[in-house]
Amino acid sequence: MRNKKGLLIVVSAPAGCGKDTILEAAFNLCDNLHYSVSVTTRTPRDGEQDGVHYFFKTREEFAEMLKNNELFEHTEYAGNLYGTPKSTIPEMLEAGKDVVLIIEVEGAENIKKIFPDCVLIFVLPPSLAELERRLKKRGTETGDTIKRRIDIAKIEMSFVKNYDYVIINERIEDAVAAFAAVIQAEKLTVKRGLPIIS
Repeated sequence: MRNKKGLLIVVSAPAGCGKDTILEAAFNLCDNLHYSVSVTTRTPRDGEQDGVHYFFKTREEFAEMLKNNELFEHTEYAGNLYGTPKSTIPEMLEAGKDVVLIIEVEGAENIKKIFPDCVLIFVLPPSLAELERRLKKRGTETGDTIKRRIDIAKIEMSFVKNYDYVIINERIEDAVAAFAAVIQAEKLTVKRGLPIIS
């Protein structure tokens, strides 16, 4: 029997750790997962669609959303603004949908304050050397940008202790299985099952 209320799953990871690949496979494996689409001021990458991967906004549009109190939280990361819209998450959870929110570490802390029952998952690379290798392999960034991303990754990884679960992405198949196992385990906890049996 499916729990009446959905899970809010917050996923954080340094750039290049493979979180998007893990989630793409997990969505094929778990039929009740749905994205909460974040807002950003960064430029879309090749293949990214507005309203699917992000809501792409100008800084002026982002400021207007803040003024109108339309975001749960917001932060600046690598020179771009990111935020979580208020418009859809509560409705999706109440409808029993499991909602995945990809967000950086400061935003995750803010979301935890608003949704204390959310599940925080941090994806790690096997090592910083492997992370650097993966970033270079993508071929989309300069050496300076990669160095900056590694420096940011070191800072982000210091927040792991604030998360509920950590998944080390050494083999994508194992990481996807671990992600699915976390979702299954959370659905079997007593605190989430009590509303059904009480």
